[in-house]
Amino acid sequence: MPPEFECNREVILPASPEEVWEAVATEAGNAAWMFPNAIDPDGPATKVWDPPHRFVVRMDQGEWFNALEFQIEAREGGTSVLRYMHSGIFVDDWDSQLDAVQQHTDFYLHTLSEYLEHFCGRKVTYIGDVPGGILGPPVSAGADGFERLQRALGVSGSEGDAVTFALAGPAAIAGVIDYRRPNFLGVRSADALYRFFGRNAFGKPVGMSIHAFADDVDAEQVKGEWQRWLASVFA
Repeated sequence: MPPEFECNREVILPASPEEVWEAVATEAGNAAWMFPNAIDPDGPATKVWDPPHRFVVRMDQGEWFNALEFQIEAREGGTSVLRYMHSGIFVDDWDSQLDAVQQHTDFYLHTLSEYLEHFCGRKVTYIGDVPGGILGPPVSAGADGFERLQRALGVSGSEGDAVTFALAGPAAIAGVIDYRRPNFLGVRSADALYRFFGRNAFGKPVGMSIHAFADDVDAEQVKGEWQRWLASVFA
């Protein structure tokens, strides 16, 4: 049997325990920082349901399992501490998958913090397929895939820098770089969080997702525009 993995984090979040709970333990909340997840408090996967303090889910299938635990505690100043634990078993490619989980976890939890600080409680439209987002073509899985994507976006700054995407297809977008790592890029605009994933580092096509907080967002139209743009970048 393959060895189990663990990914543990402790983060301070700019929100109350009740607000954090809504973000991590509801489908609409998940859509604001990760992707929509159907969550059933009474379902067989839910092992602990203690709002707003602790939430545990675990899915088993043969030798494989996947478990998530969220522990939330209030802190002074209206903030909370979240202890996040992800464990399970990878069927194959253990080292690469563990690296991917660790890096994605940091990006998702950062996005959670951005949502809670800037858009907490606002209605969200998640743009992208679940769970992959909007995928680039297969050729984007090449070694230079994420570098090509960032060049096409015109992004060259650091976290905190202003940036404008002047794209052919999607409308121009002004925002600030809120996250930048070798394999991940986050941009926050006035009404959305744009997340770009260099999954070519893990043998997969690059991708992106959008958490839109504006009214009357046509998710399929926006997804199509970005899908066509991604295809043009790697044509």
